[in-house]
Amino acid sequence: MRKIRYGMVGGGAGGFIGAVHRMAAALDSELELVAGVFGSTPERSKAFGTTLDLDPSRVYGDVEEMMAAEAALPADERMELVSIVTPNHTHFAIAKAALEAGFHVACDKPMTNTVEEAEELCRLTGETGLIFLVTHNYTGYPMVKEARERLASGEFGPIRKVIVEYSQGWLSTLLEAEGHKQATWRADPEKAGVSSALGDIGSHAHNLAEFVTGHRVAQLYGDLGTVVPGRRLEDDATVLLRFEGKIRGILIASQISYGERNHLRIRVYCEKGGIDWCQEEPNRLRLTHQDGTETILNRGGEHSERARAFTRLPGGHPEGFIEAFANLYRSVARTIRARTGDADPDPFADDFPTVADGARGVHFIHTAVESSRRGEWMDARYEPPRGADGE
Repeated sequence: MRKIRYGMVGGGAGGFIGAVHRMAAALDSELELVAGVFGSTPERSKAFGTTLDLDPSRVYGDVEEMMAAEAALPADERMELVSIVTPNHTHFAIAKAALEAGFHVACDKPMTNTVEEAEELCRLTGETGLIFLVTHNYTGYPMVKEARERLASGEFGPIRKVIVEYSQGWLSTLLEAEGHKQATWRADPEKAGVSSALGDIGSHAHNLAEFVTGHRVAQLYGDLGTVVPGRRLEDDATVLLRFEGKIRGILIASQISYGERNHLRIRVYCEKGGIDWCQEEPNRLRLTHQDGTETILNRGGEHSERARAFTRLPGGHPEGFIEAFANLYRSVARTIRARTGDADPDPFADDFPTVADGARGVHFIHTAVESSRRGEWMDARYEPPRGADGE
């Protein structure tokens, strides 16, 4: 099995998510980190690159240098995929440069800070035929896939109500005023974009709700607020949702909820029962039934073929956050390998969030922000430019 060679932009000293991406990409030995730009200056990038034991000649000072140098290498040596783990405002330029240089992309969320930028990436992906992964890793959990399969099967009947929540408490004080690296850029409109809580964690909740239910949000009413005095962007948001098919829903995204860490939970209520999943207990899926009983499914059991395909360990050996990320990277690696003729197509390898999903997320954020500003319901229906990932 040929390893897929990838480069990373970001993920240097003081970061969190870059290390997670590297661990996830390495988990199945299907990808290999060969290049990168790991700092805001050439000196910082080079210094961090040495800690990863990379070839010093392939640790670059900036993105432009990396794209040009890697594209000039022989096809069997150059990187094939670019992983983008930088603050929001840099995603667009890096992803655009990667696509134009002929590289596949894995980009953190939200994909861009504006809808116009998201649509340009959709068009570029469609024109180049390259693969674009948006790392909404929560869709990679086996029991999330099981939840989607159960709902799609119709065993619970039509969906009636969707409640999705992502609550944290880490920004309950003005942490950005203390120079906290992660808080500082997330609270800066120039870097985070028009939204903080909704863009950072609400985007995951939105993507999860559409992924699990198979329904798009059609209308919304946003109520976004800033609770901590002195903060420039919202730190708490509630969005009323109406999905296709007149399904009602609620989305909560909060960063000022003391006691909560990464409480992402989705509940879907149907005519004959429903599902309940929480990512802090990701190996369990609760099913509710019309007769008042409930069933707890544990990962590793005799579930759908799709859920089993994304499971590594027997039940009772927990799998979590990094494994969910790894499922996305493994799927992209197998898709690339199939396209180059180095492997047969994997039946589940295309099950990852795409550039089109990324654009839907950006549109959702902007629509919710505008709805909150106006104080009215808004049409949230949106389809990205055709051609993105074959759409």
